[in-house]
Amino acid sequence: MLKDIFMALSENQLLNGTAKKYGLKMGAQHVVAGTNIPETIESIKKLNAVGISCTVDNLGEFVFEKSEALEAKAQIIAVIEAIEEHQVDAHISLKPSQLGLDIDHDFAYENLKEIAAAAHKYGTFINIDMESTKHLQPSFDILDKLSEEFDNVGTVIQAYFYRATEDIQKYKNFRLRIVKGAYKEPVEVAYQTKEEIDKNYIELIEWHLLNGKFTSIATHDHNVINHVKQFIKNNNISNDKFEFQMLYGFRTDMQLQLAKEGYNFCTYVPFGKDWYGYFMRRLAERPQNMNLVVKQVFNKNTNTILGIAAGAFALGRLTKKGRKK
Repeated sequence: MLKDIFMALSENQLLNGTAKKYGLKMGAQHVVAGTNIPETIESIKKLNAVGISCTVDNLGEFVFEKSEALEAKAQIIAVIEAIEEHQVDAHISLKPSQLGLDIDHDFAYENLKEIAAAAHKYGTFINIDMESTKHLQPSFDILDKLSEEFDNVGTVIQAYFYRATEDIQKYKNFRLRIVKGAYKEPVEVAYQTKEEIDKNYIELIEWHLLNGKFTSIATHDHNVINHVKQFIKNNNISNDKFEFQMLYGFRTDMQLQLAKEGYNFCTYVPFGKDWYGYFMRRLAERPQNMNLVVKQVFNKNTNTILGIAAGAFALGRLTKKGRKK
């Protein structure tokens, strides 16, 4: 129920627009690294100073106009240029939907190709984030085409998909970020229980650590992290074959500790005003994340909006059940 609420909130365009307008007043500064590129570069420098690298995400949701996709492309290229100018340790994460995948596949591909070319010029890595199932194969198709020309692109494998084992084997020679999954997917395509997802997640990580190019282990789950640390030790896996990843603003003490222990560590750094959908999906992905930031992020304004939305969602569920009777 809680996961359903957060997913419903993440997809609510009205609330997304409200959060974008009043984000800083709602505490968004605790979960995004800045609202513009200069602020974000300063946040990256602070993380670099304590031995943490970064992957930068220009936040954006519900892109259905070419002008918005072109604006996002220009912003991402500007981030790439800022990374080079300031010589910070960072690379790019991006979503094909933000660059026009819901508008036209070829249009989105051309936008990603231009970004990949700009990044390749400076030796910057580009990670293609995976989204919901309707975007999954089209995003892999774009990756396949880009990889024919560029060697600086990688992607994400989502453990809740049944096809994840096949995908990780197909893309073993790519730098991969392995995640549990952050969207609500139907039983026809994805595991539904935490136990099933966790089991597949561990299996994917272990397989890619042994067989793949480079593995980004993206989790806040200390049980998974401890398991991976022991697996790495048991199998004599070199530190240059993997990194741990967490989100900006989440479990910062653990991030610092892992970096101090000598592990490669990368923080996922979102920036911009369009933070709401991103954050709600993080809570839906693992509701325990609420405990990690609740004291920092939620204030009276936030709780009011969430309360209205959750109430509307619950009422909708009850109404739906009543119609079935």
